[in-house]
Amino acid sequence: MHAFIVPGVLILALLIFMAGCGAPTGPPGSIPPGSPGNNLTASNPPDQRIDQVPVRTIRVDDIEIAYKEVGRGEPLIFIIGYGSTMDMWPPGVLANLSSKNRVIVFDNRGMGYTTTSEKPFSIELFADDAAGLMDALEISRANVLGWSMGADIAQELALRHPEKVGRLILYAGTCGGNESVPAAPEVLDQMTDTSGTAQEQGERLFRLLFPAGWVRDHPDPRAYFPIPTETSSPESIARQAEAIGSWNGTCTRLPEIRSPTLVLAGTEDVISVPMNAFVIGGRIPGAWIIQIPGGGHGMMYQYPDRFEQIVIFFLDSD
Repeated sequence: MHAFIVPGVLILALLIFMAGCGAPTGPPGSIPPGSPGNNLTASNPPDQRIDQVPVRTIRVDDIEIAYKEVGRGEPLIFIIGYGSTMDMWPPGVLANLSSKNRVIVFDNRGMGYTTTSEKPFSIELFADDAAGLMDALEISRANVLGWSMGADIAQELALRHPEKVGRLILYAGTCGGNESVPAAPEVLDQMTDTSGTAQEQGERLFRLLFPAGWVRDHPDPRAYFPIPTETSSPESIARQAEAIGSWNGTCTRLPEIRSPTLVLAGTEDVISVPMNAFVIGGRIPGAWIIQIPGGGHGMMYQYPDRFEQIVIFFLDSD
């Protein structure tokens, strides 16, 4: 997904499709009505789901980062991918992980309820934002899980701030640059096809998240996919795209990562093709590489039990 960029209009179309053309809860950058904002300090009890707790905000450098947290225990920070917001994480998976972890999700700079600034977007800046969020929350060290572009950010976080990263989980990512393996030409064509209505565009992109046979057997996305409640501006999505396009990648620097690392991929991922797991994992000393058979780019929605079991096993390993 890093040799080209999905047009921002298609990302917005995907969000429209996933939301079922429903109305968002508020304009980009606004906190939902009734949210207590940043007036809470203690984590929520582990029996609460992430979609039932309030959005909080906290100052990090030149922006206000919106985040949620649930559970108690060792911090586990989730970093979301391109064009997405924190409400895209599967609530059930996070609820189960929160039984032993302080689970924290947040919106990247300029996305959802997190504000932006005039600084040029970059993967490195996003990583520094994540480090700044940890400082603001008085977290000296955390386990980190990044999905897709979030895995890119997580790599930079581990390289730029190694003292802050405990265990590192890189899910459906690449290391960028010329050494990463691009998607097939026909997939690239679909991901840049702006023909048709917004609903049709969104459905095309949505179907790329999952193997075709699996989608046929699971025709109702509402049964497994969270409905987005946040919105992001086309400008911020375009700036994210520029950040991905200008990223030099980490392929040559991966041997410097010292955090215990799990590289997680689906065998049927057509966006971040599974060979990238070996490109990344083969360069990080001692990295685990696990592929989920039949998993697509959105395998955490397909196989949530298997996904969380693998994450828990890795976090609990010696």
